[in-house]
Amino acid sequence: MSRNAKINALLLLAVAALAVLPLALGLGDHKEEPFAGSDAEAETAITEIEPDYEPWFSPLYEPPSGEVESALFALQAALGAGVLAYYFGLRRGRRQGKQRAMAAAEATSMSRDTPEGD
Repeated sequence: MSRNAKINALLLLAVAALAVLPLALGLGDHKEEPFAGSDAEAETAITEIEPDYEPWFSPLYEPPSGEVESALFALQAALGAGVLAYYFGLRRGRRQGKQRAMAAAEATSMSRDTPEGD
């Protein structure tokens, strides 16, 4: 197994552990909503500190339910991942194309430099 394959396997294992460990260890079992988002946690903390707090503004769009909000968030994450994957794929393709072009140019210049009658 190559060094890069080992690193990739370790990174994949770490990501899987980050996803599974909170569930396996029962983190958040003492809460009503164990895995609520950070927005809900912040709202709870603010209302505990300052019960009379009024938000400065309201959202432009309020999803009808938590499921729709989660779906929109997942769509946003997928689109972001797609844009990043496209960008990195494009960069890699350009780099590989440049390397191939340089290798082809070097091969043609080497074939011109060698005498054919020897």
